[in-house]
Amino acid sequence: MESLSDTQWDVTISGTGIAQSLLALALSRSGKKVLHVDKSPYYGGPEAALSLQEAEEWVTKVNQETSQYPFEDATIFLPSPSEPNSGLSSRAYTLSLSPQLIYSRSELLPTLVSSKVYRQLEFQAVGSWWIHKPTTGRDKDLYRVPSSREDVFADDFISMKSKRTLMRFLRNLSQSQANQESAEEEKSALEEALTKSLSEYLTTKFQVTPELYDPLLSLSLSQSSPQRTVASYAVPRIQRHLTSIGLFGPGFGSVLVKWGGGSEISQVGCRALAVGGGVYVLNSGVESLNQGEQDTKNSRVQLRLISGETITTKYVVGSDWDLPVLSQSPCDHDRVSRSITIVSSSLDDLFPVTAEGGPIPAGAVVVFPALSLGLADELPPVYIFVHSSETAECPSGESVLYGSVSIPGQQGQSLIEGAIGKLLQSSAGPDARVLWSLRYTQLGRAVDGDTRPANVVSGNVIRFPPPSLDLSFDDSIIDLVKDAWNVVMDNEASPEEFMSFTDRESYDDEE
Repeated sequence: MESLSDTQWDVTISGTGIAQSLLALALSRSGKKVLHVDKSPYYGGPEAALSLQEAEEWVTKVNQETSQYPFEDATIFLPSPSEPNSGLSSRAYTLSLSPQLIYSRSELLPTLVSSKVYRQLEFQAVGSWWIHKPTTGRDKDLYRVPSSREDVFADDFISMKSKRTLMRFLRNLSQSQANQESAEEEKSALEEALTKSLSEYLTTKFQVTPELYDPLLSLSLSQSSPQRTVASYAVPRIQRHLTSIGLFGPGFGSVLVKWGGGSEISQVGCRALAVGGGVYVLNSGVESLNQGEQDTKNSRVQLRLISGETITTKYVVGSDWDLPVLSQSPCDHDRVSRSITIVSSSLDDLFPVTAEGGPIPAGAVVVFPALSLGLADELPPVYIFVHSSETAECPSGESVLYGSVSIPGQQGQSLIEGAIGKLLQSSAGPDARVLWSLRYTQLGRAVDGDTRPANVVSGNVIRFPPPSLDLSFDDSIIDLVKDAWNVVMDNEASPEEFMSFTDRESYDDEE
């Protein structure tokens, strides 16, 4: 068998995270010699989906091999420490390290369609958004956020005055979507208004009452409080949420991918490259690299892999965690607390059909504003993504709760733990309990509505920026992948050819 060092590689991709795997997909029909390596024994990188046993091994690696992964401070919590995994079957679970929902209007979906890999994925609806709102006189403390005119009219919780202001705000969003070609004077006034905080913008422009701040903030998936969330960031995201509803079916505007979320997308991209002739090597990342001379077009990079082999390649692509560190000090990354919790309840009440003829959702979003947890309102909210057993992430009768808050460390984990306790108290039966929990801090890039990330290109080495910490898929990843593809293709393909493929086989479907 020919060794890796015997081949003159056109490009080596290090890491199988979502960006690298989409690049692999983009290069799968290029005819180039592509080597794709990963230091881990599984696909997915930061988006990997793990069984319980794999999660235990992952915790050990994260804590021992610090700076090698975009994670830190990982621990597993067991209600009964004397019983490993509390009697749970390891392979009955597929738990995503970086769960994200995908909006119907995300650029990812048409990319998966044009590249012909969408048939290998199964999408499921994310249904209701819920706000934890402790009140008297109500059976439950969870309030379903209205996200359409029909929802607003049917709502029996918000006041009539709030309904009128909310309808005015929703109408303004739909009009601004239809009238992108505004007069320059109107644009200037709008841009000035959007520099305010979301709460100030809602109050001064639409007279929205404070009781609607948190529900509207939740639709933007902002990980800051309303006072610290700028309207220019939140309003387009609220608009994206509302305009996505009904695009793929009644009653929902976002989806998740069955069997592990982003990990499934990564594996689909890698599979496409393997079919196209790419070579895959897991358990062997890049140990060192030497760029050599950079003044000629035919210069090559010499890589030494963890397996001990030395190869040469025209280009090498990866993230800071998949390539040797740069000589300068690494940048300061943003951090969020995350947790994955398995609970002994199906939480059926959180998955109502939200429109006539709509599907039963497999996912729901529950938001805990700081005030609902007894904290100061300038602190960020806690988000809980609830996945039912229909996602194939857990057995029937159980649910997986993905918690996130933009406060790292023990304080953030305490907030998530408190939110999960209140969620079970509000929506589960008296016997519901936590069966298993993984808690960790994730490092990456906080999403800023005003700036777009860029790849770092140094000679023939292309570094992707840190992974996005957004709770929804960050469409800027598509641009990053396209930029890397353009460099690797070296003007051998037109921009229109990016991710635009014909079917390898004939299909007879009507989708």
